[in-house]
Amino acid sequence: MDMPERIETGLQMALRYSTANGCPPKLAKALRHAVFPGGARIRPRLCLAVALACGDRHARAATAAATAIELLHCASLVHDDMPCFDDAALRRGTATVHVEFGEEIALLTGDGLIVAAFETLARETTQAPALTAPLISTIATAVGSPHGLVAGQAWESEPEMHLGNYHRAKTASLFVGAVSAGAIAASGNPQDWLALAKALGAAYQVADDLYDALGENGAMGKPVGQDQRNGKPNIVAELGVEDTLRHLRELVETAAGNVPDCPGAESMRAMIRKEATRLMPAKLPASAA
Repeated sequence: MDMPERIETGLQMALRYSTANGCPPKLAKALRHAVFPGGARIRPRLCLAVALACGDRHARAATAAATAIELLHCASLVHDDMPCFDDAALRRGTATVHVEFGEEIALLTGDGLIVAAFETLARETTQAPALTAPLISTIATAVGSPHGLVAGQAWESEPEMHLGNYHRAKTASLFVGAVSAGAIAASGNPQDWLALAKALGAAYQVADDLYDALGENGAMGKPVGQDQRNGKPNIVAELGVEDTLRHLRELVETAAGNVPDCPGAESMRAMIRKEATRLMPAKLPASAA
């Protein structure tokens, strides 16, 4: 089974459990709407890529970790799109959950996906019980407080914020969680992968800011112009387009340069550089091309 198939199969299984007979029909439809069809699945792909690079010793646990990471990411998008935050009408080219099903169901959908993520980890690691607690702890840290995704969202409600702290919590934290979980699932050392994870997470946030500032939908899967409309910080406003692009390229090379020695090091570097081409906006100012 190749990487995309492992991810989609894992997500389908998780949703089968969450939408089994007895689940309120509207909630079941909303849960599926939030997860399928997906975006690039970069976070679960990264999780599995690290596991494969480390030997993929516990494939079922690695797939469970990748599935949980994507469910949590989808949950964060559902909540982020709600009127109390971004009030977005579209996500990945289709109506957001709160537009399609209402705010109450959207809130419950995000909550349900969070629960499904940790249920998946508990259920799918029974054959490798020594991995259950480390994976749950690592992924929970990436999405919780004080430095995870929840904290990143909360920083948007503060009167003042440090842009680096905001980006590390809102975006990079889940990349760190994905990479660390992949290493743990394959009995690797997650510390060896932290520099790569932090650089790649930062690169993704910088690319997100670029797409928003340049008015391109592209790879990010959300409507453009939301940062300015919602008063969110954007690194392009601080550095300008050319310096932001330079920073993005430097982050990608930092990520590729920090792939540790492992059986799959070369394929991992190739994946990172391929991902970088997808992150670059297609329409650039002539001076930045």
